[in-house]
This record gives sequence, structure tokens and C-alpha cells, in this order.
Amino acid sequence: MTTRVWSYLHEYEQEKDDILSAVEQVFSSGQLVLGESVRGFETEFAAYHGLPYCTGVDNGTNALKLGLQALGVGPGDEVITVSNTAAPTVVAIASTGATPVFVDVREEDFLIDPRLVEAAVTPRTKALLPVHLYGQCVDMAPLREVAARHGLAVLEDCAQAHGARHHGELAGTMGDAAAFSFYPTKVLGAYGDGGAVVTASADTDEAMRQLRYYGMAEVYYVVRSPGHNARLDEVQAEILRRKLRRLDAYIAARNAVARRYEEGLGDLTGPGGLLLPATNPGNTHVYYVYVVRHPLRDKIIEALKRYDIALNISYPWPVHTMSGFRHLGHREGDLPTTERLAREIFSLPMYPSLPRETQERTIEALREVLVAL
Repeated sequence: MTTRVWSYLHEYEQEKDDILSAVEQVFSSGQLVLGESVRGFETEFAAYHGLPYCTGVDNGTNALKLGLQALGVGPGDEVITVSNTAAPTVVAIASTGATPVFVDVREEDFLIDPRLVEAAVTPRTKALLPVHLYGQCVDMAPLREVAARHGLAVLEDCAQAHGARHHGELAGTMGDAAAFSFYPTKVLGAYGDGGAVVTASADTDEAMRQLRYYGMAEVYYVVRSPGHNARLDEVQAEILRRKLRRLDAYIAARNAVARRYEEGLGDLTGPGGLLLPATNPGNTHVYYVYVVRHPLRDKIIEALKRYDIALNISYPWPVHTMSGFRHLGHREGDLPTTERLAREIFSLPMYPSLPRETQERTIEALREVLVAL
């Protein structure tokens, strides 16, 4: 069987009874849309973050889009973010009518470089959208300072950072609002699509609830435009509600996988060779993906196919280089660190139920390939 970077099948075998019980509970409830499971999950997910408000939506992209709109972002505005993120981050900005503005990242952790943000602010800038990439938090203090000086909103992209912490603060609690994805691969993943926005602001939460339901304040009466049909599904909400209770255990299991990689590969690392992910001081990493670097990345991935190991690149194309965003006017070389990292990064298998023997086989194969380079 081919080894891949992610699979839900082992987890499903372990949790099947609870997952099927969640489905049965919803189907027997008499309410399939915006019922008790969505309300319960919203309450419990907000409480996990120590916040009063959470609005469940249908996917992480709409969590970002509606979160931006709830914070007042719209046509003609600019939103500062990074280019080494998943494309939906930028698609969400563009779908509000705003323009994404990219800054480069730090080489050591792949995260937005706060030193470059202020220079990117213009009179049109409305918001900052930092991405807590791969499971590690951005240094938010300098971003909050820039936002305060210029009157900007801050929406955290937490799609890859459920449960991550920065000096004790949870990802999602350090901005004006935060958007989460519950796509199945995520640290907290559904069995389909799902998303949410958390906030401490009653006004932002009210806007979110209206935006996700056609812009309606009550049934059949629209008060906010443009609204959307972006409701979190009851079945996914009930599955997430149950899995939320295991989130800390999932994070602990991911960290155990990361430690085994460090033990199995640490002696092969160094300048010009394999580089393992580093955790910044004060951060708690949740390892959504385990991203390593090597200048001969493509040769390594090709060689591992002989071992029936299919690895992934998150992400091979920086967003500013994609043809769909050519209208932004970027050229190769505009974001040199981002572009260099895209040529070197690749991901090793990472999920809580990853069998130990599968991980050990991956480590052994990678060692053989690296020694043979």
C-alpha cells in the first residue's frame, strides 16, 4: 500500500462508533439545518478559545471571506497577507472585492515577516490577514502594533493551527476575529467541509450570523448585503463537537510523531542538506503538516516513489506566481524567500493515527535516499 502524507482511515476505525452515533443523533433529531448540534459546537468551540462568540459556516474559505466582510473589508480595500499559503486564503480576499497585498516570509519558520508589514500599508489597507502556517503561530505582537497605528482590522487565518499557542495565547484569540477550516485533513477535521469564525466582538458575530444566512436578521428579511448561504451542516457540527473533546489528544499524538522524525532524521540535518521544522520560542506547535526542506527536493520525492512513498508539497506554487493572479502584476523575484522555500519544501506523513511502522518505514527510506544523494 502506498504511504501518503495523510489518511483518515486509521482514525475512523478507532472512532467509528462515535462518528456513526453522531450521524444517527442528527438524523433522528428532526432538525437537519442550524439545529442543536451547530449551536452546541459553536458554544463549545468558543469556550475552548475563551471567547464568547463562534459562528459555524460551511467551509474555511467562507470563514475567511465572511470574516473579512464582517470586519468591514470590501471592494477597493487592500488586505496584507502572504503568498506561501493555501490559495483559498487569497481567493477569500479577492472574493470580497479587495486586493491581496503580499509580503515576504521569514526563512526560519515560513511565517509572515512582521518587519515588512508596515511598508506595505497604504491608504487603501483595511486589514491584516496573518496565516498561522503548518501549525505554528505568527508573532502577533508587532502585527497588532501596526494594526493599532493604522486603524486596521486583524483576521487570523487559523486553518492550520487549531490549538496552537503563542506565549500561552491560543491561535484565534490574538486578533479581532479568526477563521478556521475543518476540512478533513485539519488538526480538527470534519468528515466533509466546515468552518467557523470566532471573535470577542458581539457586532462581528452578529454580522457573521447574518452573512452566513443570506444577510437575514430573521427568516425571509434581508438586512445585510451581500449575504450568503454558508451554514455549517448539522452532521459535520455534531462530528466536530465530539472530536473537539479529543483535540488536545490529537495534538499530543502529532507532537509524538514529530519527535520520532527528529530522533530518526536529526543526525542527517545541516546547512545545504535536510532541514527539519523549528518551533519558535514561546510557541506550541501542533504540526498540521510536517514540512522539511532540502535543495534537492524534487530528486528526493522522485526517489521515494521507488519505496511506494508519495509525498506532498505544501505548497509548490506561491500564490503571487499563479496565472489566476497575474492581474496583480507580480514578477518572479518579488518575494525571494517565499519563492526559494517553494522550491525546497516537502511534507512527510503526519496525522495522529499514523502507524508507527509506517513512519519508521518512511524514515528508513528517506535516510537511504539522502545518503545516496
